[in-house]
Amino acid sequence: MTAQSGIANQRSPIAFANQQSINNLQSEGDRMATFERHVDVEWRGSVMEGRGEAKAGTGAFSLPVSFPARIGDAGGKTSPEELMAAAHAACYAMALNGTLGRKGASADRTLVRATITADKGDAGIKIASSKLEVTAYGLKGLDAAGFTEVAKEAEGRCPVSNVYRGTMAITVDARVA
Repeated sequence: MTAQSGIANQRSPIAFANQQSINNLQSEGDRMATFERHVDVEWRGSVMEGRGEAKAGTGAFSLPVSFPARIGDAGGKTSPEELMAAAHAACYAMALNGTLGRKGASADRTLVRATITADKGDAGIKIASSKLEVTAYGLKGLDAAGFTEVAKEAEGRCPVSNVYRGTMAITVDARVA
């Protein structure tokens, strides 16, 4: 450990922990490193009149949830579908930028929007699709057609896409700004 990284670690235990996590993942070689994340939801009341709060185990967020917000006006509350979209967008953004790097390309920034579509019927709610819309700004090393191919390849590398695939339609719309 260098003196400089030691100073940074003293100032930021979170940065140190994250760097340790990265080092552990990189040192695993061909073995798969296992890690876990969790969210706790405390619910009070009936499904229609009650409410809950989703709290990340990391402390990163605490979000109110309710069933009426799920299927109607959100009213400042989130839903399982919105959290699914957040997971998909974040995971895909990482897969996309990793794939760009493997191709020797980069972007100054990328913007990913994931839209989860759900159908509500007599049998309940069914998640139908996830649409990924990605825009690259300041793309280097690829033209627009090449970026579209990388965007599609990245969808196949995205662990969240791999979980969703087969249970819902996934589409990718890519563009360069």
